[in-house]
Amino acid sequence: MTPTPAEIDHAAALLRQGELVAFPTETVYGLGAAADQPLAVRRIFAAKGRPVDHPVIVHLPDAGHLDRWAHLDGTPAQSLADAFWPGPLTLVLRRTDRVLDEVTGGRPTVGLRVPDHPVAQALLQAVGGGVAAPSANRFGRVSPTTADHVRAEFGEGVHVLDGGPCAVGVESTIVDLSGDTPALLRPGGVPTEALEALLGPLPMGTTAAPGTLPGHYAPHTALRLSAHPDADAARLRAQGLTVATLPAGDPAQHARRLYAELRRLDALGVDVLVAELAPDAGLGRAINDRLRRAAYPHRGEPSGD
Repeated sequence: MTPTPAEIDHAAALLRQGELVAFPTETVYGLGAAADQPLAVRRIFAAKGRPVDHPVIVHLPDAGHLDRWAHLDGTPAQSLADAFWPGPLTLVLRRTDRVLDEVTGGRPTVGLRVPDHPVAQALLQAVGGGVAAPSANRFGRVSPTTADHVRAEFGEGVHVLDGGPCAVGVESTIVDLSGDTPALLRPGGVPTEALEALLGPLPMGTTAAPGTLPGHYAPHTALRLSAHPDADAARLRAQGLTVATLPAGDPAQHARRLYAELRRLDALGVDVLVAELAPDAGLGRAINDRLRRAAYPHRGEPSGD
C-alpha cells in the first residue's frame, strides 16, 4: 500500500500542527512528532509510556540537514552518511543548541538518521525538517512492522500512514560518534562488519540510546532462548507447559518476520515461547540482541551454551 500525495500532505500538516503520526520506515514503524515542537515531542512519551530521560531518534529528509542538529567536526559522520544513508543507521553526535531537551532526554547528544522508505522520505520532505520518532508501540513491548500492529497498540488515537510491511524488520544500528573514538551502541539493520570495514573495530559504548535497556521488545508471554528449540520445547511440554517455538532461518527473512512472529505467537496464549538463537554475525547479531532483551530477565537459554 502506498499513501497518495494528498495523504502524505495531510500527515505532514498534522505533524506541523503538533499531532502524532505513525509512519513506516525500512526498519519498524515510528511514532512521529515534529522534532522542533516540545509539546508535540512530549506527546510521544505520554502515548508510549516512555521514560522522559530516554532519548528518541530524529529522522531527517537527507544528510544535508545533519549540521543543523549536530556538531560534525572531527567525526566520520559524513563518510558514514555517504556510505549508509538513506538506511538503517543512526549516528549519535554532540547536539547543537537548537535541539530540544525533550528529544535528547536532557543529554548532550542526539541520534540522527535518514530512513530508506519511500513513504518516510515523502513525509519528511513534505514536513521539511526533523521528525522525532521512536517505534510506534507501548514502551518496552514488541516493535511494530505493519500498520495493523500500530493500530493494535493505539487504536484510533494515532494517525497511521500505511506503507506495508517493513523490509528490514529490526531497528537501526546505532553508532556513537560523540566521544574520542566511535563505539557501537546497538546492533541493527546495518551489519557491524560493514561499519568496521570503514571505522575499524567498534567497541561497545555506554552513551544512552534508544533500545539499549536490558529489557525491551518484550512479548507478554515468557520467552526463553535456545540453540535447540525443538528439544527444549519438548522438555518444557513434559513439565506440563504449553509451548510455541520461533525458529531461526535466513537472517534477512528472520529479521523481517521477527516482530510479526513474536506478536502472533504471543497471541496464542501459551505458557512459554522458545526462540532459536541466530548465528551471531551480520543481521543475526541484531536478531539475538532483540531476543535477549525481549527475554530479560529470564532468558533461559537452556541449551544455548
